[in-house]
Amino acid sequence: MPAADRQPFADHTRGILQPARMFRVVEFDRYPPPPELEGLVEWFWSVRWDLPAGESHRQPVLATPAVNVSVGTAPPPGDAPQPGPYPLAAKFNGVTTALTVRTLSGTGWNVAAKSTTGGFGAWIDDVQAVNDTHVELTDVLAVEARLALAVADRSWGSDRVKLIGDELIRLLDGRPQSRIDRAREVSLIAAAAEQDRTIGTVRQLANLGGVTSRTLQRMFTSCAGVSPTWVIRRFRLIDAAERVRDGRAPDWADLAADLGYADQAHLSRDFTATIGMSPGAYASANRSA
Repeated sequence: MPAADRQPFADHTRGILQPARMFRVVEFDRYPPPPELEGLVEWFWSVRWDLPAGESHRQPVLATPAVNVSVGTAPPPGDAPQPGPYPLAAKFNGVTTALTVRTLSGTGWNVAAKSTTGGFGAWIDDVQAVNDTHVELTDVLAVEARLALAVADRSWGSDRVKLIGDELIRLLDGRPQSRIDRAREVSLIAAAAEQDRTIGTVRQLANLGGVTSRTLQRMFTSCAGVSPTWVIRRFRLIDAAERVRDGRAPDWADLAADLGYADQAHLSRDFTATIGMSPGAYASANRSA
């Protein structure tokens, strides 16, 4: 993918908490998927860092309901991983249902494919079964054994993510077309939930998809790993975090109403329980970042 195809990070901070801090210490790029993966992979991304000895960067992420397939030398999730350097590995990261943290130190890199919400159901039959997992990629997919080495041998950036994309395309060849179509259908419905803030119920999403609420629940559990209600709630919380990423505090009551919350108190409770600080405290943290 040529440099012109990169997606500027300023337009894609969704889920990255206090993004200004992260972009000061890492080189970060995103790339669009090839046509064969449209509707299944939202984007590819690459990140690398080189921190001075003794320094570290703690990066919290409120992830969208997505799966990540990655290759690199990244630390495992958590606040206090064992000191690096970390070995080259191909990893599978299931949908994360809680706030996650990566603590970067030393020098490292990672390139990955991020699925759409529901898109990874094209590759496996039960996405929910691998929620909140961080495992070897070969534990989940029949990837080529030399994938990590082959990726590392390529030049930095688009050449590396292309190999991951090629492998994902190859794996689709053995999957039922009906399953691939179902994953794209879930992805399309989930995208509506993300983009249209007037959608607040499972019934609205089911009507949009032309299915019953019960059928939609089964589709989402199987392909997205989480329920439609959970998906709507997560997108609204990410929306709230995005509104204050520049440190400016909005009218919280208006924001709560705009995001479909019953009132400001409901938004504040949900935000605090998930992110670990109140909306006001988070806005203040972004001002001081």
